[in-house]
Amino acid sequence: MASALKLLFAGTPDFAERHLDALIASRHSVLAVLTQPDRPAGRGKRLQPSPVKQRAEEAGLAVLQPPSLKDAAIQETLKSFAPDVLVVVAYGCILPQAVLDIPRFGCLNVHASLLPRWRGAAPIQRAVEMGDQQSGVTIMQMEAGLDTGPMLAKTTLDLDPKETGGTLHDRLAAAGPPALLAVLDHLEDRLADAEMQNDELANYARKIDKIECELDWQLSAEILERKIRAFNPAPVCFSLLGDERVKIWEASVIATGINNAHPGQILQADKSGIQVACGVDALLIKRAQFPGGKPLSAGELLNGKGAALAPGGVFINPSPAA
Repeated sequence: MASALKLLFAGTPDFAERHLDALIASRHSVLAVLTQPDRPAGRGKRLQPSPVKQRAEEAGLAVLQPPSLKDAAIQETLKSFAPDVLVVVAYGCILPQAVLDIPRFGCLNVHASLLPRWRGAAPIQRAVEMGDQQSGVTIMQMEAGLDTGPMLAKTTLDLDPKETGGTLHDRLAAAGPPALLAVLDHLEDRLADAEMQNDELANYARKIDKIECELDWQLSAEILERKIRAFNPAPVCFSLLGDERVKIWEASVIATGINNAHPGQILQADKSGIQVACGVDALLIKRAQFPGGKPLSAGELLNGKGAALAPGGVFINPSPAA
């Protein structure tokens, strides 16, 4: 096993905090932590520190929150730590080449995908949305390109047929820290054996736009069911029923074949679910949420919204402009 390393850590959300926690408990030394500036959150829009900042402060670590890493002053500050490695996990800020060059062994990124399958901001959701059979965590050495660097290790997970963006997030957040520590403990060997990515196999996992969360009932039920799972627990799929925006949390596919019903039309409704016609087959909504309420099962929804959900009602398809 190689010598203990002096690390800088850059990350922001809960996914990153779990990796920082593992590094704090490891034999390696965390010199300082980079995270995004505090952001307004909640009804009061008070400034809220990131999960990474909260954990770093609990551990008594120095916290840096520059709005950008392009500034020469922050680059000089990072150089002053003389780090062996900068570990980056869901940081949310581009690292310029000047920063990538600072650590003795470069910068490592923990990426929530089996690279090069999904590069970009939302690899977890895109894997579920596209029906991938597997996902995982890749530890890679960073370079100027977007998630294009050589790969040092992969951990593979099989996806469950009912996998959601939330459950996959949690499974990958648990798989990432041990994979990262295994790489750090034998870093020079891993760097020497790094595997280059095949760019031809890469896909761009673009950031999720709330507009795409509106269900287009002209699509197949299979596509819509995957999207509902992918965007659970955030930002959550929705559809308009009359003038009410209904969030749809859970659904399944009913194989009806080709039907003559209008896409979006409610075909039947009982405590097992709200059956809605799609371009192909039908979607059985099992849990949904009306404005001002909480997510409820189909049976609970029918108790309070039975008239709105009666057969013959129609969920509105998004306009072409959307």
